[in-house]
Amino acid sequence: MQVYFVACGRIRKLDTFPNDLRGLKQMSASREQKSNEGMASSGRSDPKTAREAQKRKEIRRSNILYGTIAVVFVLVAIVTFVWKSNIVQKAAGAVTINGEKYTAAEVNYYYKNVYRNFLSNYSSYLSVFGLDTSKSLKDQDCAMSEDGGTWYDYFLKQALDQMCAVHALVDSAQKEGYKYPDSIQTDLESSMKTLDSSASSYGYSTAQYLSALYGSTMTRKVYQAQLLLSMEAQDYSKNYENSLTYTTDQLTAAYQADTKTYDMVNCEYVKVDGSAAAKTDASGKSTEATDAEKKDALAAAKKLADSIYADYQAGGDLSKLTDSNKDTATYTANDSTTYSDATLQKWLFDSSRKSGDSAVLDDSTASSAYYVVVFNNRYRPEYDTVDVRHILIQPATGEKKEGEDGYEAEQTKLKAEAKQKAEDLLAKWKSGDATEDSFAALAKENSADTGSASDGGLISQVSKSSSLVDAFKNWCLEKHNPGDTGIVESDYGYHIMYFVGTDLPYWQSQVTSSLKSNDFNTWYTGLTKDYTAKQLDFGMRFVG
Repeated sequence: MQVYFVACGRIRKLDTFPNDLRGLKQMSASREQKSNEGMASSGRSDPKTAREAQKRKEIRRSNILYGTIAVVFVLVAIVTFVWKSNIVQKAAGAVTINGEKYTAAEVNYYYKNVYRNFLSNYSSYLSVFGLDTSKSLKDQDCAMSEDGGTWYDYFLKQALDQMCAVHALVDSAQKEGYKYPDSIQTDLESSMKTLDSSASSYGYSTAQYLSALYGSTMTRKVYQAQLLLSMEAQDYSKNYENSLTYTTDQLTAAYQADTKTYDMVNCEYVKVDGSAAAKTDASGKSTEATDAEKKDALAAAKKLADSIYADYQAGGDLSKLTDSNKDTATYTANDSTTYSDATLQKWLFDSSRKSGDSAVLDDSTASSAYYVVVFNNRYRPEYDTVDVRHILIQPATGEKKEGEDGYEAEQTKLKAEAKQKAEDLLAKWKSGDATEDSFAALAKENSADTGSASDGGLISQVSKSSSLVDAFKNWCLEKHNPGDTGIVESDYGYHIMYFVGTDLPYWQSQVTSSLKSNDFNTWYTGLTKDYTAKQLDFGMRFVG
């Protein structure tokens, strides 16, 4: 037993009782017992015992209080740690699609892709659209939205529509028992390697890189899962589109039902601009022309157009009659004009039009101009389209900016390296079995054209009307035999070309495209119409 004894104001620790204190202790205990018994018999309580009991209660209350406070602090620490780790945000349900819940991270995959694609496609027009990327999208009204709302709402709607479509297509493929090609997994693994490589090139871990691109909710697992779903949806829909075929009779019937859409016109015309000249005030500020000035400008344009037309009818050469009026009159010869609802095209495609017809057309309301036009002929384009494959090799990004010393020399060096790489790849292909399949495999591995690389670099049904860079298109339309190759330089880099062969006549390719588009849209609408996204307030806080 240990006892603490107070003596002379000091606390002494005694392991045992001294002999002279034992008796005292025994006597004291005896008196205390008798005293307690007396008080107990009289119904009174011992003040000392009562005080000690009260003290023990206070101690218990304090222990409970401080224990509770400690638990609260522990819980706060846990919640803070969990919140900072983004576990809550990553797992938070943001939307449900037909009752199935999707997290904020999954929604962010689509939202961020939609947003970045918009910036990439319209980077030069952001100020025109009224989009300020330095401010919150939730605080900026979107002029492009038909339903009103903010830019955030605009991008979110597209993201949710895409998300619904992807999951609808994947669900349909599963119900149908559709078998995805092995290339899906190969492409997925390649994409993930590219992701890791890109992250490393910027000095990030993959997790940091994904967070920078998609927000703090994104993980590698979520990214890979959504990328796979997108690939599967694209493959399934593309397979359906490719399965749509039409007979020559079907194509002919569709053409005859809407000849204006598929015919072309050979014509020449002069456009006389009737816009009022820009003016500046004394301070150099541009001012809008008055109504009277606009009227005078149009009258002058009409007078010039009438004069050119009279000279043409008198035997003049339309292309030369604009030489003395190049500031306002522009000559154009076009052997593949297509139909539109514009004044010029409506006149050219009028069913009563005959070769040699000419006129002065008033287009002052739509374009502040007059046309002097000559119709040569209208025809159905019968020439064959062609199919090619290509591998795009782009020059590496230089360290110097345009205008800096050494910029041109660096660009020349980088272009030379890209050209050499293209030549080496072509030589590598030629040294092997040199087949179309081996070229397609090389394109998948090396082409910088992401739009065609996954399809082995295939560009189908190239025509004079195709929206391709001139150098590329000109090579395609030159006389080639299947299997011919070459290297073409364009503003994008160096294209290793492979000529596959001829395809459908142009008019048939256009009719086929229209029929496929209509049939595909009907199929797509039917699959996706019942897939709608319902937003969940808590999880949506972490989207964007």
